Amino acid sequence: MNTTRYNRQIILPEIGTIGQEKLLQAKVLIIGVGGLGSAVLPYLVAAGVGEIGIIDDDTIDISNLQRQVIYKANSVGKIKVLEAKEMALALNPSIKINAFTDKLDSKNAIEWFEKYDIMVDATDNLYTKYLINDACCITQKPFVYGSIYKFEGQISVFNYKNGPTYRCIFPEEKRETQSCNEVGVIGVAVGIIGMFQANEVLKIILGIGDILTGKLLVYNMLNNEQQKFEFAKTNATHVDELFYKNKYATTEILASVALEKINTENVIFLDVRNFDEFPKIAFENCLQIPLDKLENELYQLDSNTEIYVFCQSGIRSKRAVEILRNNDFKNVKSIIGGAKAIEMNTYKVKKTLQD
Repeated sequence: MNTTRYNRQIILPEIGTIGQEKLLQAKVLIIGVGGLGSAVLPYLVAAGVGEIGIIDDDTIDISNLQRQVIYKANSVGKIKVLEAKEMALALNPSIKINAFTDKLDSKNAIEWFEKYDIMVDATDNLYTKYLINDACCITQKPFVYGSIYKFEGQISVFNYKNGPTYRCIFPEEKRETQSCNEVGVIGVAVGIIGMFQANEVLKIILGIGDILTGKLLVYNMLNNEQQKFEFAKTNATHVDELFYKNKYATTEILASVALEKINTENVIFLDVRNFDEFPKIAFENCLQIPLDKLENELYQLDSNTEIYVFCQSGIRSKRAVEILRNNDFKNVKSIIGGAKAIEMNTYKVKKTLQD
């Protein structure tokens, strides 16, 4: 640990070297690197949070630059998470940044959330906020909420130590809401609320201060007034059945997630394509058994291993998963997009390493 880099926060008695070590061991996932995410990310990076994931499927528009201050004018048209990652590593190259260009949805939320300690909601989409809430309930992870409407912002922490969730205070999923694209927003508003969110993340990691669990902080930018409303956990807390299905019986996995286990012991990538199909996928822990031969060659597989199955595009691999599960192979998943997705993500990994 570079104590000189973090000296100004280490000398705080509430943090010290033990607190700094907690920050370095923490894993935080930021959903959205627009206005709020642009404020949250730099401060978590600078504080030394050891591993940070960023999710956003959007590209940079010139209208973003008024409030998304981590991007430059020459970044217009580029992918947000990749530009954000470059900025973050330039600020603190000693931490790990994972950039996800996919859209967060019910198919990938559980997979991603299980890998992180704290989620940060930096979105302006109502559906996504319920999605984050429900996935956090399933994975038993807290999430730091932030929202902006014109000159007013809200902050809270949901599902912290099994505390109140987003649905406890906002139970109706069909509420009307408008984004900043429709009603407008002043740039400093997202900066202020985003830093409030970053502050809550650091407090949670360090175990200090009064966490905003069961409390909604409302801040007015025009008069600098803030109000704090308390709310309790209610029976409105629930999760969509789809999440239970994904958590306990999911049969699919993203190629980008599966590829994190290339050449990992007790993990097998099972290619169920025919031998004459391209592209060729060659990992140390990759085994090829065509689908029409699979049932007769199960002896080649260990039922105790983790198996990621792929075909050309992800159709035959689902059938292979059924065959394996019917033969008591429990830890089996089909790679979404098949060999094509693997090849594309392998290329991205190689390019990142080269860069």
